[in-house]
Amino acid sequence: MTAHDYLNFIVEEIHSTVVATVDGDGLPVTCVIDMMYADENGLYFLTAKGKNFYQRLKDKGYLALSGKKGEDTMSCTAVSVRGKVREIGAEMLPLLFDKNPYMCEIYPTEESRKALTVFQLYECSGEWFDLSKKPIERNSFTFGGAESKESGYFVTDDCIGCGSCLSDCPQSCIELKEKAVIRQENCLHCGNCAEVCPVGAVIRR
Repeated sequence: MTAHDYLNFIVEEIHSTVVATVDGDGLPVTCVIDMMYADENGLYFLTAKGKNFYQRLKDKGYLALSGKKGEDTMSCTAVSVRGKVREIGAEMLPLLFDKNPYMCEIYPTEESRKALTVFQLYECSGEWFDLSKKPIERNSFTFGGAESKESGYFVTDDCIGCGSCLSDCPQSCIELKEKAVIRQENCLHCGNCAEVCPVGAVIRR
């Protein structure tokens, strides 16, 4: 899947996401916001200019969101995104209302919609996490020119090939070749391998 595929999944399959911003005291604040549209340039949502949420977006310019789809934990697919956000104004309001017609019940008149403005998440990193697969499936992605950063655990050349880490991996995603190799797309990032390695060959990235 491409970054655009993940963004479309957020809009079409999850839609209502939990977002986090930071207030004037540096404390996290969460709320539920609908992600209403996605294109190759990012994710789009709207809010009213009179809300505290609007002011936090303007003051800090950053947003993190998470959403999931699934009836229970073991059928769950989750996506998280974090990065920069900017106000792009009212130009996209007709498109967002067309794609999300329920908004017409909340803001029924053109006059009432004057309070609204559109924001874009535009330079971000994200993570896809699918617990419905066996083993689990995860992937990282970026869009809008965000720098890609490696995460999780990595086995260095200090590995002696003893296999101590194999039985402690809950997803059995470590393979022993000349040295141990972690299949990153199936790793839980639990850190068991680093804890049991007798020579400290597993490092957290």
